[in-house]
Amino acid sequence: MTIPTPHTTAPLEVVDAKALPTPDPSAPKGGEGRSPGKLAWRRFKRDPTGMISAYVVIAFFVVALCAPLIAKLYGKDPYTTYGQNDTSLLDDFGSPVLPNGGISGDFWFGIEPGLGRDVFTFLLYAIRNSLLIAAATTLLVTAIGIAIGITAGYLGGKTDYLIGRVIDILLAFPQTLFFIAFWPVMISILVSPEENTPVWLTVVSLISVMTAFGWASIARLLRGEVLALREREFIEAAKVTGASPARIIFKELLPNLWTPILIQATLALPLYVTAEAGLAFLGVGLTSPTPDWGVMIQRGSDVYQSDITFMLFPGVTMVIFVIAFNLLGDSVRDALDPKTKR
Repeated sequence: MTIPTPHTTAPLEVVDAKALPTPDPSAPKGGEGRSPGKLAWRRFKRDPTGMISAYVVIAFFVVALCAPLIAKLYGKDPYTTYGQNDTSLLDDFGSPVLPNGGISGDFWFGIEPGLGRDVFTFLLYAIRNSLLIAAATTLLVTAIGIAIGITAGYLGGKTDYLIGRVIDILLAFPQTLFFIAFWPVMISILVSPEENTPVWLTVVSLISVMTAFGWASIARLLRGEVLALREREFIEAAKVTGASPARIIFKELLPNLWTPILIQATLALPLYVTAEAGLAFLGVGLTSPTPDWGVMIQRGSDVYQSDITFMLFPGVTMVIFVIAFNLLGDSVRDALDPKTKR
């Protein structure tokens, strides 16, 4: 007779809820799209610093684009010397009669010492001119850097070696000192000593010089990226199928390079804002009466002992813009490549 043995049940294993993987909040749910762009946008929207910085940057560009309209509604312009037209606005020493730089209901940010120009409209046009130069330089630098960097990395060989040496020279060259020395020579050749330097010539010269030296850094970055990508399997497969170099560059390489390109562009624009303002401060860029951030700071450095208010507004606005754009660049980088997030 067989004695039945009782069945034993294995004890249930208790699973710690903390050990379970937590779902990625940026991961799509259900049938939502899984494109890298949508994922990056979700990560960016969850970054409060990036969103606030984006709003601040957008506000600056809106002010720059709408500067003529705002000035028209305000009823003043940046070129009229209101203090000389109305002697009650300035004292015998050229300082504003009213306190805080002459701030009043008629002059929201006060008036300029000496000439008595309206600071508010002068600042509006200064932001407009500075951002125009910086944005144009950033676009040109990015376009040239993309073309040269991809060319050097894809072709390799002697072409890569030659471009690499040119990049090394440009990165080691003292750009500011070159422009300070080059500017008077170029102006003496192009403009008669009896004539004033046209504003358009100054703007073109600034953009040209900063572009000539600025493309090297992004070209070096993209060259390294292309050197790594051209050995990947999908590039070799495209070559085997008989794809032309142009198709490989535009259809295979560029889609994998937009992240570093966008990051470099967002970090480059505030750099050119400060560079252009620095040149204007040194007197080799835009000069008075043309509105510019650097022109206002340079003028403010002459009168800060008697009127600190005039330097306050351009200094604070430029600091806010540069910080906001740098924070925006960091947030864009973290959104596009979350592995680099600190």
